[in-house]
Amino acid sequence: MATTLYTTTATATGAGRAGGRAVTDDGALDVTLAVPTSMGGPGGATNPEQLFAAGWASCFHSALKMVAAQKKTELADSSVSADIALAKTEDGGLALSAAMRVHINGVAQDAADALVAAAHEVCPYSVATRGNIAVDLTTTVA
Repeated sequence: MATTLYTTTATATGAGRAGGRAVTDDGALDVTLAVPTSMGGPGGATNPEQLFAAGWASCFHSALKMVAAQKKTELADSSVSADIALAKTEDGGLALSAAMRVHINGVAQDAADALVAAAHEVCPYSVATRGNIAVDLTTTVA
């Protein structure tokens, strides 16, 4: 059985993504939500997909740093961008997909690819979504 290290709560109120509000229990996150203009909404505020992208990108970057340290590989400069797409399915539902774009400086391409693959195995967001949504991993080096 897993030992819980941290628990947080976020509560959404109002009209959900269409002008609602999301607040964490500690007040560190307090955002108004809006449907993006590309989906016919007013934009001007964040949306659930942006919040998911930010969480996954930061978690994946932490996992990348962790596996690099375990492999005694120094990452002087790296970044992770998460592209989260919301698409309409053929049956009229909605589905997410993700493209994780990882950039690492100072590491050979094969070593960088191995680090990204290892990070994808241990990142809690990657584990939670595995088999549930399409995920594309791209690694670039400089």
